[in-house]
Amino acid sequence: MEQNALGKKIFILYPHSVIQDELLDILIMSGFESYVLHDHKRALKLLEKFSDSIMFINIDEGIDEKEWEVYVRGIQENPKTKNCRLGILSYNTDQQLMQKYLMDIAVPCGYIQLKLGVKESTKIMLSALEANEARGLRKYIRAFCSDDLAATVNVKSSFGFYYGKILDISAAGIAAKFDKFDDLPANTKIKEVQLKLRGGLVLTDATLIGRRDDNVCIFLFEVPRMNPDHKLIIHRFIKYTLQHYIDTLKI
Repeated sequence: MEQNALGKKIFILYPHSVIQDELLDILIMSGFESYVLHDHKRALKLLEKFSDSIMFINIDEGIDEKEWEVYVRGIQENPKTKNCRLGILSYNTDQQLMQKYLMDIAVPCGYIQLKLGVKESTKIMLSALEANEARGLRKYIRAFCSDDLAATVNVKSSFGFYYGKILDISAAGIAAKFDKFDDLPANTKIKEVQLKLRGGLVLTDATLIGRRDDNVCIFLFEVPRMNPDHKLIIHRFIKYTLQHYIDTLKI
């Protein structure tokens, strides 16, 4: 599948602590694959690896503004990173500074004034991401968690009780591997599937839509009927899993 069909990785470099958690929750729940970075040197390596990504840079932290200008220009001129799209985050409302980044340097994802507040700043960021087709063709972010022993599922059917290891998860469903499982037909509805996600507990009705010979089963959640708190647990687990992946990636 083409990279843009899968969507773009979105990095937020040195996010302000007052917006970090709320902003990330909204981005993840809106279907954008988002990560926080706290090292501008490592960020350059990530942009080289994911050359179709988007990065918003908080120029109020990390290094001084003159160095940020050199940093941003360097990304846009480097053949390995020039296809990455940048945006600026700042509480600084100086018009000349905004003009420099928007007109002289021409960052494609805008200059977002955080002084407007989290709600308005997030709205502007979401608009920039939509304009840059950051979500791609996918509707949901999928997080791969086969190595996370704290991501499990319990399923009870009329034939028994089954314990499985979650392999991947999205807001819409999971793939899980079981030691054994009923020979149930596709589209079987199962009540109160229990997910354990790093201490968070989710109960949801689900539909078994398919399985493989190795007892890997695919379930779709009854999303409209799911408890909103349980939806948030799933999204925050996805956020944690994505962040863990990027933090431990060897580059």
